[in-house]
Amino acid sequence: MRALVITGPGEAAVEDVAAPVAAPGEVVVDVQRAGVCGTDLEFLTGNMAYLHSGHARYPMRIGHEWMGTVSQVGAGVDRRWIGRRVMGDTMLGCGHCRRCLRGHQHVCEDRQEVGIRGGRHGALAEQLTVPAASLHVLPDRLDPTLGALVEPGGNALRAVQAAALSPGDRVLILGPGTIGLLCALFARAAGAEVHLLGLPGPALEFARSQGFEHVWDETTLPEAPLDEIIDAATSAELPPWALSRVEPGGRVVLIGLADDPSRIDTRDLVLGDLTVTGVLSASPALEETIAAYADGSVDPRALVAATIGLDEVAAVLAGTRPYGAGEGPKIHIDPRSA
Repeated sequence: MRALVITGPGEAAVEDVAAPVAAPGEVVVDVQRAGVCGTDLEFLTGNMAYLHSGHARYPMRIGHEWMGTVSQVGAGVDRRWIGRRVMGDTMLGCGHCRRCLRGHQHVCEDRQEVGIRGGRHGALAEQLTVPAASLHVLPDRLDPTLGALVEPGGNALRAVQAAALSPGDRVLILGPGTIGLLCALFARAAGAEVHLLGLPGPALEFARSQGFEHVWDETTLPEAPLDEIIDAATSAELPPWALSRVEPGGRVVLIGLADDPSRIDTRDLVLGDLTVTGVLSASPALEETIAAYADGSVDPRALVAATIGLDEVAAVLAGTRPYGAGEGPKIHIDPRSA
């Protein structure tokens, strides 16, 4: 089969590789749609932290936002999975440690992450193998675009849940990228007054085009009280700023990651009586995300600017926007496309 392989910093190409075979407890999925994420870009640049910690190494086969159809099952797997449209959890815990047994497999010390960690090949390929236990069935009303947006949507939903929004709350979301906009969509569905902060330019204009009225840059942000702040950006300066800006008794949720460490003053937390939460992984919210997409309360398809073939992915990772792409921040891949 064909798969995108990153062999080193700045080196990525489509290669012919051996087709996967389902091991016991696993399935083979024919990938129909996959997304490109900021983590994938970090593998191409060589900046991804797992490359330095030893949790990942080149050559890498990336891709963790995906949907497809089960085409093969391994020993011990119910054959009724064959033909089902599915997406899968990225985080694959060992299944027997204390964290896994407590339902926290997404922070298992020995976890694999599809297309990211532990040598588990990703979905920028015609097929991939994953444990059957990691699968989530997609209802027919979810098209491939929505199916491949479940994983990033689950991350965003968890961030919004951590913010504990009430109808009418004023929430500020930092960063109008894919995760920030998904947070905005879920926050709007929860009845909050949604504000977005970003750099002047096309990203903010796109946010306005999606019906968000309160869109600001640092020069225009009003002094209105902010009940919650969700940091979905990549600046090390924003977490301490959020702590100083949120209302006393409010909540700050951190889902974005900066290249450099953030320095916060714990006195801001204590004296402000603040709740601060970090979010890693969509795992606990995947089923709720599927349900929100299925009932139409959240529809993020406009975020996808283009769907391309595998042969175009290396250029996209290197920073080239596909010809004819729309204004959204997300690029999808159809591995079956030429």
